[in-house]
This record gives sequence, structure tokens and C-alpha cells, in this order.
Amino acid sequence: MRIAWNTAIASLVALIFLCLAWELWLAPIRPGGSMLALKTLPLLIPLFGILHGKRYTFQWSSMFILLYFTEGVMRGWADTGLAQQLALAETALSLVYFVAVVFYSRMTRTQN
Repeated sequence: MRIAWNTAIASLVALIFLCLAWELWLAPIRPGGSMLALKTLPLLIPLFGILHGKRYTFQWSSMFILLYFTEGVMRGWADTGLAQQLALAETALSLVYFVAVVFYSRMTRTQN
């Protein structure tokens, strides 16, 4: 259970930093950064609950993270160069997060 929790924290924080770096410095759509960096803000919503091990946050964020998975797949398909590699990294991080939160949710469920 501890491994799933730590994996969820690490992948969520890494995804936050990846999205910020991608859209502001590494491969922004427009030189100098773009407003697309604001896509990082929704990732901060589940962060507090994940850091505190709140099961409900793990449950709803498992569906929420699929938006980032979808963006990563689409931009991995459409972009080229560094942007494509960053999109694939976003896809991988969102997938790792998804698996970690599903495992954590299953391991912390109460038995009837």
C-alpha cells in the first residue's frame, strides 16, 4: 500500500513539473511560453488529498487523470521532435499514476 501511495505522489508531482516545463520552456506552442501552461492548475486539485492519503481523492482522480493521458496520446501522435517525446512522457506518467491510485484504492477498501 505504501508503494502505491508513494508512486502516486511521485508521478503526480512529476506530471505537474513536466507540464509546466513543457509549456513554458522546453517546447511551448508559442515562443516564450503559452497559456497552455494553465493545464497544470487542475493537477493541483487532487494533490492535497493524495499527499494525505484520502481514499476518495484517489478514487475520483483515477478518472480525472485520463484527460492528461488522452492529451499525451493525441499530442504524441500529432507533434514531432521534443514535443512528441514530452507527450509520450505525459502519457507514461499519467498511466503510472492511474495504476498506482487504482491499486491504492483497492488495497484500502473495507471488506463487507
